[in-house]
Amino acid sequence: MMASWVTEAIGKISADYQRSADTHLIKLEGLKLKGIDIYLKDESTHPTGSLKHRLARSLFLYALCNGKVTKNTTVVEASSGSTAVSEAYFARMIGVPFIAVMPRSTAKSKIRQIEFFGGRCHFVDCATQMHDEAIKVANELNGCFMDQFTYAERATDWRGNNNIAESIFRQMEAEPNPVPHTVVMSAGTGGTSATIGRYIRYKGFDTQLLVVDPENSVFYDSYVTRDAGLTASMGSRIEGIGRPQVEASFQWDVIDTMIKVEDAASIATILWLEQKIGRKAGASTGTNLWGVLQVAKEMQARGETGSIVTLMCDSGERYLDTYYSPVWVKKHIGDVQPYIDQLDARF
Repeated sequence: MMASWVTEAIGKISADYQRSADTHLIKLEGLKLKGIDIYLKDESTHPTGSLKHRLARSLFLYALCNGKVTKNTTVVEASSGSTAVSEAYFARMIGVPFIAVMPRSTAKSKIRQIEFFGGRCHFVDCATQMHDEAIKVANELNGCFMDQFTYAERATDWRGNNNIAESIFRQMEAEPNPVPHTVVMSAGTGGTSATIGRYIRYKGFDTQLLVVDPENSVFYDSYVTRDAGLTASMGSRIEGIGRPQVEASFQWDVIDTMIKVEDAASIATILWLEQKIGRKAGASTGTNLWGVLQVAKEMQARGETGSIVTLMCDSGERYLDTYYSPVWVKKHIGDVQPYIDQLDARF
């Protein structure tokens, strides 16, 4: 009886995947970059509005196939928002309760979306408290802690099966420079960067993987020092990326290089991007694109041509009261105008 429920749950998730189209690859036009093309893979068009839709699907399938989620299991996740939104969607789909453990500072629009999909939010004061609190909540309810930060890199089939890396390279096939010079990705769990890095090596592409990291995250320092025990006293101000501890899914060895990006640069870049494409993107997209533009600047200085690809992780409509509020930005981030001026002058 339980086996038939699991089969039915997997069938529902698979059917949802079959109904979904691939996400668009947007080419940025009108930049001052001769011979260098920049592309954004727009993950905001998933049913739950972010890149994390792919991860949540994989995590649910992984948990179901490993016997961790059954008909009466409460699913618990530690998340700053987007993964929780997507997991709430899949939990409702298969009919199990869902609880998101998240910081109180999480964007209100994400909280509303989690509740819309039938999930419940359990708040902590700081991102550093999420993991332990999620374990506690799951144990109290005899539930399943989905633990995206541990299982993200292993739940996704990095060799293909329409993962995000395969999708990017397939969509690039008809472009002037079909094999990207560099793919740029920020790390939240580290699962997407691991998938992309592994896929590049598996297929033998001459492509570099650059991972960008925001302030108040230990990923960059851990990459440089190879110290998996690093911790920080506070969480990232760029929702969805950066962590105060080194997570199990963060894989150093598939990354070619990393850079640290100031939060003011990330915010400035999404404001600059809105003027280029007429759409708002989340702050993690700003971190990604700032990294792309640094690569482009270096390529141009060396006289190189080619393509660079990154991700639009989610829509900026979720952050109207934070990253798109001048008052909030001035208070929590600082002056972003110098970075906007740099972007306008250079690109």
